Amino acid sequence: MLKGIVEEIKNFEGLLRKKAIKDVIGNFTFDEDYEFEIIEDFGDDAAVIGIDGENAILLAADGIWGKLLEKDPWWAGYCSVLVNCNDIAAMGGKCLGMTNIISMKDKDVCREVLKGVKDGIKKFGVPMVGGHTHPDAQCNVLDVAITGIAKKDKLLLSRNAKVGDKIIFAYDLDGKLYENFPLNWDTTTMKPKKLVKAQLLSLVEIAENNLANSCKDISNPGAIGTLGMLLELAKKGGIVDITKIPKPEEIELVHWLKVYPGSGFVLTAKEENVKEIKRIFEDVNITAEVCGEVKRERKLYITDGKEKELVFDFEKEFICGC
Repeated sequence: MLKGIVEEIKNFEGLLRKKAIKDVIGNFTFDEDYEFEIIEDFGDDAAVIGIDGENAILLAADGIWGKLLEKDPWWAGYCSVLVNCNDIAAMGGKCLGMTNIISMKDKDVCREVLKGVKDGIKKFGVPMVGGHTHPDAQCNVLDVAITGIAKKDKLLLSRNAKVGDKIIFAYDLDGKLYENFPLNWDTTTMKPKKLVKAQLLSLVEIAENNLANSCKDISNPGAIGTLGMLLELAKKGGIVDITKIPKPEEIELVHWLKVYPGSGFVLTAKEENVKEIKRIFEDVNITAEVCGEVKRERKLYITDGKEKELVFDFEKEFICGC
């Protein structure tokens, strides 16, 4: 069973697409005369730039997967807002505003995409304040960037995962697989704006109370793939009991491990802080469970409580190469 799951995870397109990141980031260097403090750059959910002694600006951007845009333009537009807001929250930050680049060859598709973006803005309460439009593009493309703000000393950075930290998976389980794209677990379209925003702010509360060391929002690589990216950046390893990951009863485990949830996060934290983290999440309808532990050896294993299987050996392979 475990070998089959490992094979599914490692051959999942949502994970494999991350490998291209390494070739891109190798082209960029920083000017030694740069005025501000670059706290975090490539690999985390957002880049972090210190702007004064206390605050940092968070910068993130997401290009919407072409398969999703073709399948359901409205959902693609809506998700372009959702994924960016989750990126900022996962860093322990608050969203300030978004910009977009929209390239469309089909006006009907464009109309649906913009309706989705508009509905996402309304749901998450984060304004779209600028961008660029290509009205005569050769294909339909949507990219959105977001800016957030956080306290410099209250960030949830992937590289801050510590050996011995408990690995916590947290999901809003009150949702449904999105009909047109069953790799997406929709938990927000049917929820009131107040709760959706409160879920994002729960990560700020966790960060500002120093309860977690690291965090990522669960995204295209799925649950184990996202954790792998976190551990790769932290230069650590870990073991996860996949039977303990919060999951809707009706969904098969292998499928769930590939799902992109509307509200789902993986965190690492000291054992003494787990109870309070779970309470904060519970208050906003998110189920959180300890599923594993961060290890010094740079290998990520999964277990079912009886056997264990190697998923990633970061001494020999990479997910994104950051």
